[in-house]
Amino acid sequence: MHRRVFLTSLLGASAAAAGLSGCAKGDASAAAKGAATEPLADKVPAGTALRIASYQDVQQLQFRLAKLPRLPFTVSSWVNIGAGPDVINAFRAKSLDLSNNAGIPPIQAHYQGFDAKIVAIGLTRRPNYLFATKPGSDIRTVRGFKGRRLAFSQGQAQGVVLLRALKRAGLEYDEVKLVPLTSNQFLTALQSGQVDVAPLANSQAPAYLKQYRGKGAHTIETDVVDLLNLLWAPQSVLNDPAKAAAIAAYIPAWAKGQVWQYEHPDVWNEEFYVKTQNLTPEQAKSITELANKPLFPPSWDEAIKWEQETADLLAEGGFVKKFDVSSLFDHRFESLAAEAVPAEYRR
Repeated sequence: MHRRVFLTSLLGASAAAAGLSGCAKGDASAAAKGAATEPLADKVPAGTALRIASYQDVQQLQFRLAKLPRLPFTVSSWVNIGAGPDVINAFRAKSLDLSNNAGIPPIQAHYQGFDAKIVAIGLTRRPNYLFATKPGSDIRTVRGFKGRRLAFSQGQAQGVVLLRALKRAGLEYDEVKLVPLTSNQFLTALQSGQVDVAPLANSQAPAYLKQYRGKGAHTIETDVVDLLNLLWAPQSVLNDPAKAAAIAAYIPAWAKGQVWQYEHPDVWNEEFYVKTQNLTPEQAKSITELANKPLFPPSWDEAIKWEQETADLLAEGGFVKKFDVSSLFDHRFESLAAEAVPAEYRR
């Protein structure tokens, strides 16, 4: 498969055409004329509102259970969206101002010509994903991926986890068959045998195995991590001083919500995994036992290095063009998450 077809296959021909012509040019040119370089305002102006991504209502639940202080701005909508390609489309449509994603979506947005910036960083030290096989599979190691059909989402965390795993196993891209899908299609592709392997989040695997382990499905664990858990926003949003101030006020709450979740696994298991995801208490516990301790570094140096390695890895495969990722980070926000949490959550 030619690497340049992924953009069209992931976003659809019409969306890709619109993004690469109209939207991308408009947003990038606007940013070039007035990049946000002014210091952040100390106070959020009255009447400011943000539309914030909250996949499966996680953020609202964290804030409610942690009893965090009221945000000093209006959240006009909590958008139930999480997949990187969907977030980029929502940014383009101006229906979303801020999103929580992994490291790949900002790289993909840059490749598509859409200007957006990273405003907060969390680090994950333990794997969030494992590889699940289709029912009846005989694959037991990543080396066994050779010649097989692998679910691949270029614009999502699952994509970089797969590429890093292949590189570590010494497999070239042309030794496997990358099937372009978005992560919400992975389970169906596995169940139907469209792909042999797909990277699943730790939270997805228990339910899949419960249904298909008896039919020969299993998982393959690796030590490959997806290092970055980040917040990012369109440059056009950051060019608005009021919205930039609101984002700066949101970042501490975002960090504190994750710390609360980590420190209260039993409550989170019951309120989220059992009540909203329909998992058993045992399944929920197996997920939280793999949870990463939240880490919000005062310096973004490690994150920038990792993001550059990821962009270079994608460029080596012809998925994007090589570029300097330092342009993706808005350093005005760099210390805000770390300052909001105890020292043990900063490194």
